[in-house]
Amino acid sequence: MAAVTEEQFAALQILLKASSKDVVRQLCQECFSSSRGSSKLIDNTCSNLSVTSEEAAQLVSSLHNLTRHIVYRGLSSAEEILSLFPENFHQSLKNLLTKIILENVSIWRSEAQSSQISLPRLVDMDWRVDIKTSSDSIGRMAVPTCLLQLKIQEDAALCGDNPVISAVTVELNKETLDTMLDGLGRIRDQLSAVANK
Repeated sequence: MAAVTEEQFAALQILLKASSKDVVRQLCQECFSSSRGSSKLIDNTCSNLSVTSEEAAQLVSSLHNLTRHIVYRGLSSAEEILSLFPENFHQSLKNLLTKIILENVSIWRSEAQSSQISLPRLVDMDWRVDIKTSSDSIGRMAVPTCLLQLKIQEDAALCGDNPVISAVTVELNKETLDTMLDGLGRIRDQLSAVANK
């Protein structure tokens, strides 16, 4: 996430035209959740602040970038947020924006995490060892196999409020199971190495 530029901070000064703190608060909340160029939000900003469409677009883009930058960088204290603003930025507006951002940063962080598209998630796993007692080949009789059932939940962003959980069952012979366990062991070691850095 790119840092906020001087031009974007200059565009934030348009917020001084707001009639109340609640207008600024509402705009901050909407700018984080909306896409950068939302025409509806730009139109609302034009009417609320009595500014041109171009000024409203710059303001919306700047607020969107500032709030996303703070969430992305994990800034959670007033000092960290205040340090982003240039020295000549309007002091009262700087304090108001910092206060509003601190009130919303945990909600925005949760919103950003839940809106990420992700791979299906492993919910549950069950396994059992079976011994085949019948087969068309004598060599495959009385051979132990592992039945592995994985319950997988699809990405919530794709499924809406009712996440879909599906079950996948695979049969593994001893060699395939050894290969899988070896691969999982390597994955565990790599994750541990990354976590310890």
